[in-house]
Amino acid sequence: IVTIEDLETFLTDQYSLPYGFRKVFWDADGLKINNKPFYMHGIARHEDSIIRGKGFDQATLMRDHHLMMWMGANSFRTSHYPYAEETLQLADRHGIVVISECAAVSLDGFNDQLLENHKNALTELYFRDRNHPSVVMWSVANEPRSFRPEAGPYFESVMEHLRSLDTSRPLTLILYDHDLDVTDYAIQYADIVGVNKYMGWYSDPGHLEAVGKQLITSLRLWRETLNKPIMITEYGADTVAGLHSLPSLMFTEEFQAEFLTKYWEVFDELRAEGWFIGEMPWVFSDFMTKQEIRRVAGNRKGLFTRDRQPKMAAHLVRGRYQAMMADATINHDEL
Repeated sequence: IVTIEDLETFLTDQYSLPYGFRKVFWDADGLKINNKPFYMHGIARHEDSIIRGKGFDQATLMRDHHLMMWMGANSFRTSHYPYAEETLQLADRHGIVVISECAAVSLDGFNDQLLENHKNALTELYFRDRNHPSVVMWSVANEPRSFRPEAGPYFESVMEHLRSLDTSRPLTLILYDHDLDVTDYAIQYADIVGVNKYMGWYSDPGHLEAVGKQLITSLRLWRETLNKPIMITEYGADTVAGLHSLPSLMFTEEFQAEFLTKYWEVFDELRAEGWFIGEMPWVFSDFMTKQEIRRVAGNRKGLFTRDRQPKMAAHLVRGRYQAMMADATINHDEL
């Protein structure tokens, strides 16, 4: 608590800053928080809502956190930019783990000016968020064009810069995975590998029977190539709430539910090996995008609608995450 008093007027200004303690450890075999293995069963998010649109809204923040606790989520990623400080303060209070992400999406043209701007953004992110115990990992970028050779020295410099500021947290880089192609010149400099997977949606659309074999083969290939902990930071399918079909078809609630279940079968097998450390569906709720033929009035991959009502998939994720909470180190009271 910082208190400032004016001795003439006796006016007092007081600022209270809650704080917490935790220990983060990582190596090639996994992630630990407070000396216990930690598996992230969380969610990727956006600061977006149906009335406010893009940006921070206090009432929506409280609704979103209540829904995350209802699901049993223990973590989230600030995709794809720093969120309002109130979001991190609430995560601190509720014991929710955060991957804090820099506003660096789909980077290309890795020149000196971009590098300087990137380093400045990471410096600002670090000094703003460094005292939040909920922040256990830094994400330096989402889906850069790191299959280009010039991305190697660029991200080596980016990672060295951030490590010069903070060695207490692991660094990750979020990759868009191109099936079985592991050509990447940047991820070698990260501590933890984040992979966005859309098998059954953007690749082999509708063919969920192929997901299991493709997914496990791809993730094992990344593991053999890098020998680093790996987590899935995005996976999902656009779903129009209230649209149903049997057998399941793309864009229906049944398809989204089946899509997630196919991924979980692989996650459960790899989680037992220790190096697979987390899963985060894309995305928490539907959000608006530019108009284009592949979007149905925005991105509909949300577990919840844009006005925060659950789809069938939200109930499935809740059942999975609540079961995981039984042995978790972070627990939430039932709402």
